[in-house]
Amino acid sequence: MSDVRIYLSFDVDHDRDLGTRFSEQSRRGDSGFTVSQRTEAAEITEEWCETVRRRIRGVDQVVIICGEHTSESVRMDSELRIAQEEGKPYFLLWGRRDRTCTMPPRVTRSGCMYSWTWEILQQQIAETLRSARPLEIPDHYKRP
Repeated sequence: MSDVRIYLSFDVDHDRDLGTRFSEQSRRGDSGFTVSQRTEAAEITEEWCETVRRRIRGVDQVVIICGEHTSESVRMDSELRIAQEEGKPYFLLWGRRDRTCTMPPRVTRSGCMYSWTWEILQQQIAETLRSARPLEIPDHYKRP
């Protein structure tokens, strides 16, 4: 199987180092994923929204790295809104172990952040992608 293409969402104003860390992990030979698109610092306009929408359409899933200021990031919340509208699977990572990290306001009440370890990261990428696939029903279970 080819690498899972990731859109990486993070707070460019406060957590650029986390985006760099994640990108470095994607370059490990055994990662199974690649960061093909990521958050960029830009003014949020209609043109920005269309560019982000096009980028998100071109990936398999979205990974959101949560930091201390994520709940205040309009950019991250907009990226999540677009991912939801496009039906892209996503999950959230707890970006800073020693600090309280927050979620984008748009996350549903059942949303949760996963610890950012190599094992959990690989497991969540695989599971999120698997969960997003439509359930295949064998023909012999279908009604005529």
